[in-house]
Amino acid sequence: MDAVIDVSGLVKRFGRVHALDGLDLTVSEGTVHGFLGPNGAGKSTTIRVLLGLARADGGRAALFGRDPWRDAVTLHRRIAYVPGDVSLWPNLSGGEAIDLLGRLRGGTTDKAAYAARKKRLLEVFELDPTKKGRAYSKGNRQKVALVAAFATPADLYILDEPTSGLDPLMEAVFDAEIHRVAGEGATVLLSSHILSEVEQLCDRVSIIRAGRTVETGTLDELRHLTRTEISFRADGMREGALAQLPGAHEAQVREGRVRFTADSDALGPVLEALSRMDVRGLTVAPPSLEELFLRHYGDDPSTTMADAGSTTAGASR
Repeated sequence: MDAVIDVSGLVKRFGRVHALDGLDLTVSEGTVHGFLGPNGAGKSTTIRVLLGLARADGGRAALFGRDPWRDAVTLHRRIAYVPGDVSLWPNLSGGEAIDLLGRLRGGTTDKAAYAARKKRLLEVFELDPTKKGRAYSKGNRQKVALVAAFATPADLYILDEPTSGLDPLMEAVFDAEIHRVAGEGATVLLSSHILSEVEQLCDRVSIIRAGRTVETGTLDELRHLTRTEISFRADGMREGALAQLPGAHEAQVREGRVRFTADSDALGPVLEALSRMDVRGLTVAPPSLEELFLRHYGDDPSTTMADAGSTTAGASR
């Protein structure tokens, strides 16, 4: 597949602060790519460079093979962008703001098709387009940006904490729209703190830390870097018996079940040994994206479980 986003060794400094310190990111055409990292990791700085809103101090960034700084006007006709904190023109209605954003991207030339897309999106997102921008809540401001993004077809959707402020029902609508545009061949870069959302939607994931990419790959590939949890009914088994299991880590008997972890890329001998033990109620749980995320941030005191799993999003700088 061709790379829609191709970033190599990207550097961005703000005074003495290195917001990006050699970041690499490749997003292939037609994929949904998760972009993960807590506040301050460099996600939003990367997105600003990709949008041509900030100029890189080093390295290379390309969208569709073009420079986002020099070719911003041309590229923006192919890109839909939703930030995590949407500001609207206070005296324009939501519908007027959506139409203005659509015209800026040149997506309203086929008026009938545009009107049909807009009408459907207003219905599914349950947005009243007649209210003024100053009257909208945070969640409704997000809906305006999402309707504007999806009403005009794009080749690339860059979404920076796009569901911030949405309730679970609207998050489900958002998920359906991502599946729709991906099914139509669009490429999506999704930056999100909602790890379950990324896990459900994304084909590939990049995890960044301190302005650098620390892991990238499919979820299956990343899961092989950590351990899988295995449990089964104890039926009187003692912890000493678990010594028979090759490659078992952190074994214990708890709440009537034997629990332990094993390296995800070495499960064969473990499962073979379990088959000889006639275990019952066996469950094998691959590591979640949250576990993969905390693998890189669990030693950072500034990063908490709330950062990893919170549904409240703040843009990283």
